Amino acid sequence: MTRVDVFPFNKFSLGDYATIEDFCTVNNGVGDVVIGDHSRVGLGCVLIGPVSIGKQVILAQNIIVSGLNHTYQDVTVPIRRQKVTTKPIVIEDDAWIGGNAVITAGVTVGKHSVVAAGAVVTKDIPPYCIAVGNPARIIKRYNFETGVWEKC
Repeated sequence: MTRVDVFPFNKFSLGDYATIEDFCTVNNGVGDVVIGDHSRVGLGCVLIGPVSIGKQVILAQNIIVSGLNHTYQDVTVPIRRQKVTTKPIVIEDDAWIGGNAVITAGVTVGKHSVVAAGAVVTKDIPPYCIAVGNPARIIKRYNFETGVWEKC
């Protein structure tokens, strides 16, 4: 069973042949959630908009992709009662996000990039790169001249 909290005032779109596997939560309450054609959202993922997922994207299991943050500046007010902020997340075509990764608000993961399992992505990942760790850092880039993934 997947929980889809889809509100009429923001967009939710699931592309042709795209799938959302069991035990996921999808919420467009604070921003659009768009999933491109032939993309797969694996078991147990959480998607909180604004999120745009391209075509042919693979999200493995238990990934958190959240464009939502809570403010906490006013220490006289409980955090849960303060405003929320949003920054769009973009996962471009043909990216692969490994299991248990976290993609934070405002991040873009470039085309055909790979985010390793368990990585916490706090900054943009350019196209054709491999990122690992917490915080995620780029360890390889694809070199189109040599046709090889090269260490950074």
